[in-house]
Amino acid sequence: MASVLIAPDKFKGSLSADEVALALERGVLEAAPDTRVDRLPLADGGEGSVAAACAGRFAPRRITVSGPTGQPVTAGVAVHGRTVLIEAAAVCGLGILPGGRKAPLTATSRGVGEAIRYALDGDADTIVLALGGVATTDGGAGLMLSLGAVLARADGSSIGPGGRGLAGLHTVDITEARAALKDVDLVLATDVDNPLLGPTGAAAVYGPQKGANQTEVRELDDALAGFVHRLAAGVPDAARHAEAPGAGAAGGLGYAGMLLGGRVCSGADYFLTLLGADELLAASDFVVTGEGSLDEQSLSGKLPVALARRARRYGKEVHAVAGRCTLPAERTAAHFRSVQALTDLTDQDCAHDGDLSARLLERCGRTLAERRLGH
Repeated sequence: MASVLIAPDKFKGSLSADEVALALERGVLEAAPDTRVDRLPLADGGEGSVAAACAGRFAPRRITVSGPTGQPVTAGVAVHGRTVLIEAAAVCGLGILPGGRKAPLTATSRGVGEAIRYALDGDADTIVLALGGVATTDGGAGLMLSLGAVLARADGSSIGPGGRGLAGLHTVDITEARAALKDVDLVLATDVDNPLLGPTGAAAVYGPQKGANQTEVRELDDALAGFVHRLAAGVPDAARHAEAPGAGAAGGLGYAGMLLGGRVCSGADYFLTLLGADELLAASDFVVTGEGSLDEQSLSGKLPVALARRARRYGKEVHAVAGRCTLPAERTAAHFRSVQALTDLTDQDCAHDGDLSARLLERCGRTLAERRLGH
């Protein structure tokens, strides 16, 4: 019996990773009903990370924390033993802004710190922060405040929310926040390698998609630079961490995590290991993966390429399915035996139509089974 591993990321805007995998499975089984199919929905640290973990051996938990504008939100976390996975996008993400109204200057990461408190209260010894998709650019200040850091104005009152609040920062003491995590393995899962500051930093690169105009981008970058300057007076590694790859992840949550003793790791590789990809790869005849957009960023190590690299260790061929593919065949051939793009199958807008995307993915699954399995 042929064995196929279907291990995609989400198709952002239309389908979750699990929905993508199910649609591909239906197509494969329609053409080759005797095939054994293993589904492994994946995530790389952004949106969908909790769902991907819970499709494996993790269990979901619902908690109430402060959302990006300070209003309470109910967010899912994933728990396995003493490991807790927190998805930043579920706590302070763009997708949960009230009414969809962006708040680039005032959105706060306070709820992420509250989620960490929940994990600590449950005696977690490993906390995974899945970083991506957030509405915030506050350098993780909100997170640190939730864990007991002192970030105060000249009059002693706490700074306001968001990156704008950092502009009034006068006094910094993160001792208590560091102490809260001293016995915890804090994993910062991200595939973003931006530093915190400057033209490739958190504000400049990601601020516009969070609603910041160019004036506001400069305001945010200046506020973050002031934050680093204040921290550097009492924290020897503060300036070095600001320059480190990943410090600019999730509006600077990567930076805050580093200051609190966290370690950055590839979100794609971490989740592949976490969800048991190696065992499934070893048992498969071939692999199907995919994501919404297969493009230049994909080649820097996003999930489909990271999976293809692992599959190569086991001598398995990998076929990719994408919402769209902007790469020429000679760029994808090093990783994928074949690539199918939904935009090549329709002239309709499938990027925001889940039903259409699912039907096209079924068609892609059938095509793969017919070609690869000889049915």
